[in-house]
Amino acid sequence: MISSDAFSYINLLDMTADASYQRQTLIMNNIANGDTPGYKRQEMEFASVLRRELVGTHEKTLDRAVNVLDDNGNHVDGYEYTDYEHYSYRLDGNNSDPDTEQVELASEQLRYQSLTTSITNEFNRFATVCK
Repeated sequence: MISSDAFSYINLLDMTADASYQRQTLIMNNIANGDTPGYKRQEMEFASVLRRELVGTHEKTLDRAVNVLDDNGNHVDGYEYTDYEHYSYRLDGNNSDPDTEQVELASEQLRYQSLTTSITNEFNRFATVCK
């Protein structure tokens, strides 16, 4: 994590990219365990955690909230949980649907790609300013 107000958005994007990567790992694990009897899919929640942290700063603008979040040295982590709510329609009790997991994986890969592109673009802006 870089300590400077100029890098607050990059730090936020970095935390979000880390969470996205972790979620991809969980989804791939769900896919790999698609035939394991009794397996319950794993999921990760990050968006609501980030939203709660940003709102918890009580700032009126996103710029200020990100700066406060970054200044406090907070590291926003998502939380992993086992999904017992999606009931299994299979006799073996596994609640991981391969088709749904593949769609979720593709969606998360696109999210991760857009986040890393955004980080690259931010650094390119800094490089342009420094020239």
